[in-house]
Amino acid sequence: MNDCCTNDVTSVNNPKSHTCPVNGKAYSTVKRKTILHHLKQPWNKSLTEQGYYFCSDPTCNVVYFGMDNTIINADSLRTNVWQKSALEDQPFCYCFGVTKKLAQADKNIKKFVLEQTKTASCSCETSNPSGRCCLKDFPAE
Repeated sequence: MNDCCTNDVTSVNNPKSHTCPVNGKAYSTVKRKTILHHLKQPWNKSLTEQGYYFCSDPTCNVVYFGMDNTIINADSLRTNVWQKSALEDQPFCYCFGVTKKLAQADKNIKKFVLEQTKTASCSCETSNPSGRCCLKDFPAE
């Protein structure tokens, strides 16, 4: 299988973290293709070749920002970002639509998601706005 994700410009020669231009806290990288999957109209947004980062601070309206401090706010996205949402039924597992309430009610869900992750049957890199796996976000057992 061809790994189309290995040569993403946002992961080459850019720091693994950068500070959000609004709240001044450091956040981890996110791939350009992740951002493209969540923008309302990606064809109308020019994402330059640079490092991009995901701001998870619930009090900050910035979701993505670049090395040049350009920002993409939540209102520019077609996806509700669970870290920024007060909705109780907001999924945190975007691949399978799992909410905190569902995960707490059925412990088999985490096992299912874990199995899907092990077999690469998930799409965290593009489905999750953070570009990362949701397993660490499951409620503690």
